[in-house]
Amino acid sequence: MERFESVDKVVAFDSVEDVVTALGNAGYIADTRLATTVFLVTRLDKPLLIEGPAGVGKTELAKALALISGRRLLRLQCYEGQDETKALYEWDYGKQLLYTQILREKIGQVVADAPDLNEAVERIGAQESVFFSERFLASRPLLEAIRSPEPTVLLIDEVDRADEALEAVLLETLAEFQVSVPEVGTFVADVKPYVVLTSNNTRDLSAALKRRCLHLFLDYPSAERELEIVRSKDTGLPDALAQQLVEIVRGLRELELRKAPSISETIDWARTLAVLGVTELNAGVLSDTVSVVVKYDKDVRRAISALPRLVDPNATVPETGHGHGHGSDHRHDDAAGPRPAPAPAEEQDAEEVDGRAVRAAKDTAGRFGHTYGSNPLGGDGGAAPITPPKVPAERGARSFGLGRKRAL
Repeated sequence: MERFESVDKVVAFDSVEDVVTALGNAGYIADTRLATTVFLVTRLDKPLLIEGPAGVGKTELAKALALISGRRLLRLQCYEGQDETKALYEWDYGKQLLYTQILREKIGQVVADAPDLNEAVERIGAQESVFFSERFLASRPLLEAIRSPEPTVLLIDEVDRADEALEAVLLETLAEFQVSVPEVGTFVADVKPYVVLTSNNTRDLSAALKRRCLHLFLDYPSAERELEIVRSKDTGLPDALAQQLVEIVRGLRELELRKAPSISETIDWARTLAVLGVTELNAGVLSDTVSVVVKYDKDVRRAISALPRLVDPNATVPETGHGHGHGSDHRHDDAAGPRPAPAPAEEQDAEEVDGRAVRAAKDTAGRFGHTYGSNPLGGDGGAAPITPPKVPAERGARSFGLGRKRAL
């Protein structure tokens, strides 16, 4: 299938089938529901809010839309604590200061014949509009998309990570395709951008924002569609292994993991196995590379324990060791099958030491010597017990007396 590398002019789609074909040519496998929503974005001039787990293709859809429509992609990556100056615009103060220094001589001419300071300030104040004009306005993604003379796709990525204050700032742009700058005025888009917002559902978005958008929920695809996606990415993994890998990843998603493997991570795992030249999927090679799709330590251990069953549902999973470092019979090999019974004591290696016997041999009278606190029978196995020294009553009274005086 031929792919889109670039589009020389803006493309309009006549039907949903056109969108499916175009996205497929761009390497994005879309079903009819998704393609219908994208088609409506191009016809209704409404923003699209895409929600779903991380790694299911939300951001890639915006990129693919920009590619197949021939529009320039502008991206606003949201994060906690982000303010409107990073999303809308800010004043180029360095440029303003530079112009002030250049125009210092001109400013001197303006105030040269001013009779007093108040008049000089008034004359300078009248020139403020020069420094708060479009010349010194630094556009950020939102304003850039509105002011752009060419068609654009505006991607507002992970909007759920932004604070609610920034979410409120977005409402004007999403509803009216305009941005208001108090010092200059209101900018209205001559060419309305396609706006795509993505959310990983880390928090609930406001009803006001959702009301302004078309909505699409992207979940993990079916096994057939995920395999089709993996095939479209030319991972280099043989088709039979790719099909098996997809089923294993789907099995991992059913575990109670902190983060389930995404579609993009399935593709990364397929490429990893292809680079290693793997010709057969087994628990060993999958365990060695499982960190490609599982990113937390507890998840890795849980995934490794489940991999033998996912590779072969009939396999017997051996008990794994705990890494305590003691001498008990904890095996750390990957061999399947029941644990062998320990050999009788008489057949064990002669050098093996019975710890209980050693402890019993040490438990003899007087092993600590004739010291206070030792075996009361004494060190000779029958000698008189050691009598602790007696403390005179006067010493205790003096000690307690001194203590009471200090306390008082």
